Amino acid sequence: MANNFDRRTVLKMGGAAVAAAALPKAAFADTTSINYWHTFTSQSEFAGLAAVMKQFAAANPDITVTQENIPNPEFMAKITTAVVAKSVPDTTMIATERVADLTAMSALIDITDKVNAWPQKADFPDDRWKGITVDGKIYGIPAFTFVDWMYYRKDWFDEAGLKAPTTYAEFTEAAKKLTDAGKNRFGFSMRGGAGGGKYVIDVMEAFGAPLVKDGKIGLDRAPAIEALKWYSGLFTTDKVVPSSAPQDGFQQIMQAFQTGQTAMIWHHTGSFNDISKALKPGVEFATAAIPAGPSARVARLAYSYNGLMKTDHADAAFKWIADWGSADAAVAFLAETGYFPAAPKVAQDQRIAGNPLYAAAVETLGFGRLPPSFAGLAGWTDNVALPAFQSILIGHSSVEDAVDQMISGLEAAVS
Repeated sequence: MANNFDRRTVLKMGGAAVAAAALPKAAFADTTSINYWHTFTSQSEFAGLAAVMKQFAAANPDITVTQENIPNPEFMAKITTAVVAKSVPDTTMIATERVADLTAMSALIDITDKVNAWPQKADFPDDRWKGITVDGKIYGIPAFTFVDWMYYRKDWFDEAGLKAPTTYAEFTEAAKKLTDAGKNRFGFSMRGGAGGGKYVIDVMEAFGAPLVKDGKIGLDRAPAIEALKWYSGLFTTDKVVPSSAPQDGFQQIMQAFQTGQTAMIWHHTGSFNDISKALKPGVEFATAAIPAGPSARVARLAYSYNGLMKTDHADAAFKWIADWGSADAAVAFLAETGYFPAAPKVAQDQRIAGNPLYAAAVETLGFGRLPPSFAGLAGWTDNVALPAFQSILIGHSSVEDAVDQMISGLEAAVS
């Protein structure tokens, strides 16, 4: 199971797979070498990357791509250091929520002309370009889509006579009924550690406190307080969350779900393959759309892009990032990772349309929304919002004080 691999092991496996993908190029003396920074860490992600690199190598024997993994929590710090030192890579993965920060520091290259001349641009609807366009300039090409949804233990739900929750209220009740602390079973895997700030933002928006409203950045205090009372209360009051929640990141919440400690988990389609290796799809686990909050149903459609950071080998670099938008690359990556293609026509592939467990993702495509994006968001999320939320969980702060910290920190981040 993927959760049994530590990061070092995964990196070794991924490096070996990618090296193997590059082997056919050894016979070519005159090659252009480019490098690619990304945040992939899981075994399936590295397998997907290897598959994309293999098919790219076959089609472009004169281009050698070298990959480098940057752990997600360290990514922006390393990018910033590289920009200052003028030692940036040729190409990089670009998360939607980081576009504003990256363009603000002039870390990305404007590729508008190249994209407009690219025949496959028409395969992507206008909304796919929205997250990577700043002031009319395009800085990347859509690579794949993270579609938020929920995994739940279907066998536990069936045994308890429960249906997948569609609202936060139903979610709370299901979590309570499925919690048995004596058996070390809990209703929900809460990501209160690294990466957990995203869910704090989503829950506040579901209660009517979005970070961006009518083009203005801010936080409405009253609904934000109600949101965090509910969300933190799952841990502090309802006790439907493992005691490790304040420190739990991706690996911990996945392991808890896959090993039978928790009944529900919020993540995205990218973890489908890994979970399917641990639990039987449609029997032991199933998928559902993220439940609706009192004000809105918030699930993100986060498009991941690839872009250029320097122009030394611009033509070769553009070929590499453009290849991710092709059907062959998208299907190869989907097969290994479960990550949805960014182009709608590729999403009609039978491996998606023919799988009922992907129905929740298709449903989410109808109401899902882009994550907020503005300069300073990433730093505020990781350094203000998440620590403030954690302080509630461990009893060091009231919900009101934590929200006040978030509001003042947000004002400082965007000032």
